[in-house]
Amino acid sequence: MFTWPIRVYWEDTDAGQIVYHARYLHFMERARSEWLRSIGIEQDQVRDNSGVVFVVTASQLNWIKPARYNDELLVSVENVQIGKASLSFEQRIWRAGETPEAVLLSGNVRAAAVDAVSLKPVRIPAEVQQKFIQGAAALGAAE
Repeated sequence: MFTWPIRVYWEDTDAGQIVYHARYLHFMERARSEWLRSIGIEQDQVRDNSGVVFVVTASQLNWIKPARYNDELLVSVENVQIGKASLSFEQRIWRAGETPEAVLLSGNVRAAAVDAVSLKPVRIPAEVQQKFIQGAAALGAAE
């Protein structure tokens, strides 16, 4: 499991200081981006070198408990599934200092590889796919 710390700022909350529902997607995106960096994938370099970008095509989120202003959160990336032209991720968010089982939000996100210009689906470049496979294997080994 890969985790990334997030601090909840005032801008992330509504008038009741509860995290606005759409902000969780931002938190999850940051964790996925940092996981990619940790396995040697920079998305701008993939775009520049192979003309491929990744776009979110589906997400399912389950809000269980609210996060609040100034909370320190951990966001996970786990159970990555790699296809020929897509990836899917399981993600969870919980408060730092609590166990991952004390989840505030759980979700699944699917992303597709597309041509950066036409936005039509394409295969994940072989060298990028290999990094994904190695990175996903390392997630399982770390648990």
